[in-house]
Amino acid sequence: MAKGDKQREEPPQERKPFLLRLSPELMDELRCWANQDLRSLNSHIEFLLRDAVARRRRSKP
Repeated sequence: MAKGDKQREEPPQERKPFLLRLSPELMDELRCWANQDLRSLNSHIEFLLRDAVARRRRSKP
């Protein structure tokens, strides 16, 4: 995080379980990436999905 950036705190939300099937290769790649960013695999997948949704919202006219 850059100096002066504020980490956005979100209120605790109810989380719903969701089964996700991934190839072993993709799972290994995501797990490695999550470890590099000091996140759990689940947290990292959620982070990536939230980021993708935010980018999509910004790009809509």
